[in-house]
Amino acid sequence: MRAARIVLVVLGVLVMAFGAYVLVTTVRPNRIWGLATWLLGAVVLHDVVLSPFVVGAGLLLRRTGRAVRPWMLVVVQCAVVLGSVLALVVLPEIAAKAHGQKNPTVLPFDYGLRLVLVEGVLLVVVLGVLLVGGLVSRNRPNPLVEPTTNR
Repeated sequence: MRAARIVLVVLGVLVMAFGAYVLVTTVRPNRIWGLATWLLGAVVLHDVVLSPFVVGAGLLLRRTGRAVRPWMLVVVQCAVVLGSVLALVVLPEIAAKAHGQKNPTVLPFDYGLRLVLVEGVLLVVVLGVLLVGGLVSRNRPNPLVEPTTNR
């Protein structure tokens, strides 16, 4: 196990060194701060917004009672992650389109409307899963929560 850890650490350091080399050789020096700001913003958004939101949604659903099955939690958390990542990817396009562009064919679509539609579909899927899961749970006991009967 120790040898595997050493190999993985060395491999990770080599990959980071290669990434730094590619960064220094391909990105103009005046653009590095913009890239660093974007990377820092991505880390902050993930750690401050996305992760607590997913954990909070999971805790909230677990507190709703015995009707929430693990598969329902997985669907809800996946929808939250998908919706959040999609929003993080599409929001720069929405901002760029709002600022205007020299070439109108670069951002040809209404990304705000499309984001709202996809997020709405995710919400409908989550509500459907919770509704169906709630109806199924009423008919069958949850083996993970219900106490077992003594024979």
